[in-house]
Amino acid sequence: MIKLGSHVSMSGKEMLLASAKEAAAYDANTFMVYTGAPQNTKRKDISALQIEPAWEYMKSHNIREFVVHAPYIINLANSVNPEIYSLAVEFLALEIERTKAMGSHVLILHPGSHVGAGVKAGIDRITQGLNDVLNADSCYIALETMAGKGSEIGRSFEELAEIYDKVIHNEKLRVCLDLCHLNDAGYDVRNDFDGVIDRFDKLIGKQNAAVIHVNDSKNKCGAAKDRHANIGQGTIGLAALRYAVHHPAFPDLPKILETPYIPSPENPDKKVPPYKEEIQMLR
Repeated sequence: MIKLGSHVSMSGKEMLLASAKEAAAYDANTFMVYTGAPQNTKRKDISALQIEPAWEYMKSHNIREFVVHAPYIINLANSVNPEIYSLAVEFLALEIERTKAMGSHVLILHPGSHVGAGVKAGIDRITQGLNDVLNADSCYIALETMAGKGSEIGRSFEELAEIYDKVIHNEKLRVCLDLCHLNDAGYDVRNDFDGVIDRFDKLIGKQNAAVIHVNDSKNKCGAAKDRHANIGQGTIGLAALRYAVHHPAFPDLPKILETPYIPSPENPDKKVPPYKEEIQMLR
């Protein structure tokens, strides 16, 4: 069965158990969590995450897999500020251990931004950081494809392939294919997803994809802006997104929605998650 889910929250006393319950409420059979707020490094102790009760609940609700997303504050590509880089390496190492303790095999990571130092300097810094934290016992780190805004690294398969080539334990590297980001970076997800995947396969290998982020885009192809749209309400469109979700190259990958909340039908001033309806549309 296709694995479809969404980003869900992990907070309160139930933590991961609450995440699993939220996913089940959307009729999802996978999900993605951040271990805390994406903008900071404040985290609860692993013992407070309610991991065992969460897994008991997941197994009884046909959820066998979930993925973790590293916080945005991690910027391995920063060669300008040594303190920011050191924080990124140290916290990424902790996130790897937290991901493993939670029972997930995949930690999704934005490669980072070179903040004006240039792509080469950014890639060199990323590979240095990954070489510092990755070993044979690590979970997989899935580098996310980026839209190309600002000084982001990872806007092309070529940039990700260069990182692969320079990382010692690259058997622990994977890729998260974000469909909105691919579109905004100039890949024709709408009209030629087969061609996009062929290009990815030649440069990195389709076996190295670990997760697909299923997002429509508010922007035309190549806009380099990164603005997610709800399923079927953007420039990629429902047909193309369904094609990608059901693509035979990726039958077993978790497909994760990160689409915007929408106004509640009962109270337009209140925003509610669209995930149950969108999962149904895609399934």
